Amino acid sequence: MILIADSGSTKTDWALIDENKNLSFYKTIGYNPYFSDSDTICHSLSETLVSQISAGRVKKIFFYGAGCSTPDNCAIVTRALIKCFANAEVIVRHDMLAAARALLGNKRGFAAILGTGSNSCIYDGKEIEKNIDSLGYLLGDEGSGSNIAKKIIRDFMRGYLPAELEEKFRQTYHLNNQQIFDTLYNNPAPNRFLAGFCKFAHEHNDHIYKSEIVKESFGDFFKNIVSKYPAYSEFNFNCVGSVGFIFKDQLKEVAASYNMQMGLLLPSPIDNLVNYHLTNT
Repeated sequence: MILIADSGSTKTDWALIDENKNLSFYKTIGYNPYFSDSDTICHSLSETLVSQISAGRVKKIFFYGAGCSTPDNCAIVTRALIKCFANAEVIVRHDMLAAARALLGNKRGFAAILGTGSNSCIYDGKEIEKNIDSLGYLLGDEGSGSNIAKKIIRDFMRGYLPAELEEKFRQTYHLNNQQIFDTLYNNPAPNRFLAGFCKFAHEHNDHIYKSEIVKESFGDFFKNIVSKYPAYSEFNFNCVGSVGFIFKDQLKEVAASYNMQMGLLLPSPIDNLVNYHLTNT
């Protein structure tokens, strides 16, 4: 059996392919090695995924994960998976490669992730050809759920939200400034906490404030990252991730302002990623 995973900072989509190429799908929380060590990942998997499948029959694992961009971080995830799936060959790669393979298959092009975090690349049909680092939620991640939420929270804490939205925010989350500070500085996954507030933007997407905040974040993504790729406008803009998919109208508007044609938009790469591996494995 082959196990394929696409893991962001919030959730992981798993696809299990058995000997007869039958598919089963599962979900767990996200496993980002910047925020979770091997023991934490293994413990979580043991309580969720491993209990649902015959782990000993898994012979190969393709794990694509947020944060899996360095050898040390890949090793953290690899150790956890080997503990849980003792008979499997484990291959850990970055989630940007998963997005590119899901969006472009074996063709060259531009691929982006707009989910809890953001990322982008030029893909040569097999591997990532060029990548401009998103720098994570503290320094960058423009266009992401964390980035959009950060703008909303900042305006709430400074008293800049429109009055009707401020009241709805208080009724929804029951948080004050001190509680937000405490959670951001003491929570083991602050990026996940931040991204949760992006739902508030989606629920009130018809409000001019929310639409402008989303377009501002996407504009930052194109200005600081997308437009820095050589000849970027010659490519279609292909994207995976819930944020890009949910706010596709704003995304299309911003892309057009940068003379970039929209390509494929997917809420999740897992289905296309499975097809990629069925074709190429």
